[in-house]
Amino acid sequence: MRLLAIVSGEYGHRHVRNVREHAPAEWSLAVWQAPAILPPIIDYPEDYLPPAFEPADLILSFAEHRGVAELLPDIARMTGAGAVIAGVDNEAWLPRGLAAQLRGWLAAQDVVCVTPKPLCSLTPSRYTVTRRQHLAYSHPLIAAFARYFGQPELRLVVDPASRTITEAEVACDSVCGCARYVATRLIGVSADEAEQEAGMLHHHFPCLASMGIDPDFGDTLMHVSGNLLRDNVAAQVKPFKDVTVIVPAQRAEAGE
Repeated sequence: MRLLAIVSGEYGHRHVRNVREHAPAEWSLAVWQAPAILPPIIDYPEDYLPPAFEPADLILSFAEHRGVAELLPDIARMTGAGAVIAGVDNEAWLPRGLAAQLRGWLAAQDVVCVTPKPLCSLTPSRYTVTRRQHLAYSHPLIAAFARYFGQPELRLVVDPASRTITEAEVACDSVCGCARYVATRLIGVSADEAEQEAGMLHHHFPCLASMGIDPDFGDTLMHVSGNLLRDNVAAQVKPFKDVTVIVPAQRAEAGE
């Protein structure tokens, strides 16, 4: 699979580094640095694009400027790409209305576009756009990418005797590499502390999703992203947690 990543700052460059390091050997990844300054409305996209791009199958938009969305239909046409992933880790970079327009523009070109919010909500069949709204999609290349880089999935092994994590395999990493970072640091952590520790490690990585309150979630996208990872860990350590049952005094006396 031939990938083209569009970046404009450290957010995108970190994603590129992780994909390059851990993607299948048969994938190739080219990078285009988007212009640092773009006008509010782009009338002539060709003024901001290179004369040509190398052919690509899948475009990854990690840009930190909403104007890049207006360039994506032309980039898809120039590369011959059949699919686009435009992550939304900050509402300012790709507002919900513009994301919907982008999906429509590209659909008119027979290009499938997904706009997961946050980026690490992408799975091989659907993605999140608001707290209660998930959109399904069907495209083999996006699904193939999401199996390696999408909604984080760790496979933990917990020793029943010590109730500590002894193995942490990364079944699916987040695009930025946060899930892999967390996995390597959960070894030896107790089942009782694993969920909280996963959340702390996610923040310490650090996650680069927005720390402002997002109107579609009523929470920060950093917290939404962190909860995806915490929930994955919590479900696996739950059978091994030390649960203390407190019996109310009246019930205890009645039992006597």
